[in-house]
Amino acid sequence: MTELPACNSLLLHREGARLHVTLNRPETKNALTGEVVQELLAAVAFLERAEDIGTVVLRGAGGSFCAGGDIKGFMAQFNAPSPIAGERDPVAVQNRRFGSFLERFDGLPQTVVVAIEGAAFGGGLGLACIGDVVLCCADARFAMSETGLGVVPAQIAPFVARRVGVAQARRLALTGMRFDGREAGRIGLVHHVCEGEDAFEATLSKILADIGRCAPGANVATKRLLLASRSMPLAELLDQAADAFAAALRGAEGREGVTAFLEKRPASWVDGKP
Repeated sequence: MTELPACNSLLLHREGARLHVTLNRPETKNALTGEVVQELLAAVAFLERAEDIGTVVLRGAGGSFCAGGDIKGFMAQFNAPSPIAGERDPVAVQNRRFGSFLERFDGLPQTVVVAIEGAAFGGGLGLACIGDVVLCCADARFAMSETGLGVVPAQIAPFVARRVGVAQARRLALTGMRFDGREAGRIGLVHHVCEGEDAFEATLSKILADIGRCAPGANVATKRLLLASRSMPLAELLDQAADAFAAALRGAEGREGVTAFLEKRPASWVDGKP
């Protein structure tokens, strides 16, 4: 079992084949400082090699998901030295680090569940767009708030556009509008909208139970194919899909899953826990 990375701004809690990742700076509504992004990258590096973890749950502490970028950090960048001739602006380099995190987190082999309470502004909204399954409270608050601060939603914009489509992303980004969880569900930003805390926790438990009934290896292969469908030509994708199907059917999971179905019993990977 691989050791979890040490973190100050994240809480990492392992529960069998699940890893709970909690943004833990409630005094700032879990704003994304440089330290938080660095620790998120460390968590991603851990997950990229953690074959014994099949599910990741991302949420925020203190009743708020993530209020976006650290505004005090933006203030500090006003006085950052100008880039040396021929070198990239260090402000751009730092901004790109968050995009690297989003890109790598989006491509993780694990099934990622994002659970949103309270605010999901700016980078927090971007985090919502890289979940395989996303749930929120109906009264959660969302916004692509960067343009209202005079800056650009540079790293999150492509992920928002992938999630809700370019037309909706243009509306959200170019107005900076705030909207609630019901609107987030309507436009396809989230999958489940929950009325109240009890419904939120019950829905999260059901999602995790549903994922737990799926074969871990089959989920990894399926997610890989779905991500490849964004750019791979259809004929090539279908060839890879056929090979993935054959490997699964001939493998231990396929044999166990089909046998369990015929014998009317749970498959061996189903632990029965929510």
